Amino acid sequence: MDGRVAIVTGAGNGLGRAEALSLAAAGARLVLNDLPGHALDAVAAEIKAAGGEAIACPGDVGEWATGEALLAAARATYGGLDVLVNNAGVLRDRTIFNMTADEWDLVLRVHLRGHFVTTRMATAYWRALSKERGGPVYGRIVNTSSEAWLLGSAGQPNYAAAKAGIVALTVATARACARYGVRANAICPRARTTMTAELMGDAPDDVPDPMSPDRVAPLVTYLASPAGGRFTGEVFVVHSDVVALLGPPTVRAAFHTVDGAGWTVDGLRDVLGDVAADDPPQPGFVCEETLPLAAATFGEER
Repeated sequence: MDGRVAIVTGAGNGLGRAEALSLAAAGARLVLNDLPGHALDAVAAEIKAAGGEAIACPGDVGEWATGEALLAAARATYGGLDVLVNNAGVLRDRTIFNMTADEWDLVLRVHLRGHFVTTRMATAYWRALSKERGGPVYGRIVNTSSEAWLLGSAGQPNYAAAKAGIVALTVATARACARYGVRANAICPRARTTMTAELMGDAPDDVPDPMSPDRVAPLVTYLASPAGGRFTGEVFVVHSDVVALLGPPTVRAAFHTVDGAGWTVDGLRDVLGDVAADDPPQPGFVCEETLPLAAATFGEER
């Protein structure tokens, strides 16, 4: 990653900080983003103390002007942009029937709009650069989704919806920008951070924390690296000693009318009546296969 330029959002602590440190250790030059007062200067100082390069560019990722400022800072300070790591996020957990409009809007704004704003700025820059040079350029995007969108997290409808949107945004970006050399992937991390403290509890005292953000950061650095260019439009689950590459959704069942005419309600009842046999019905579009992933078993399947 020597000389590559990377923007990392949500870099003041937790996953973003770990990802920034990992990228810097690999030789990347960093533009760090978080809200003002979120320890960006301390992270930048930590990177510099280790011999790296980093600047702080605070701001709200949901703001168009912040996206413009991040790209401008990368170009003015380091001469360009190669990598975008979207990590900034916030939680406002509540069941759907209790959620306020403000709780919904904030989470969608920070996660989904925040990913869009920075992605829009980065891809527009890379597209223009590709046209100027007459060929593909080096562009890497690593977005942060969550297993919440796979599981339909009941207490996080705003968060689950935002994270599902991020996956769709990632795939759409990968498809639209491949010709310009851009690779876009998403990760679904599990890590013990300030945001997940209530869910995961305290770290163990006697052994290194298996849910440390440091366990996630290497995959981000890999996907941002030249070797990571083999992947685009992919979604990974990553935590502890596990990296799992998800498959795309599949068709569970398909039905066709015999004569090619349109369906009737009675006809649909006849063919669909036995498909969902559970009583009461259970949510069907849920991926629980990621839950039992464990380092001990997954290590044998590398």
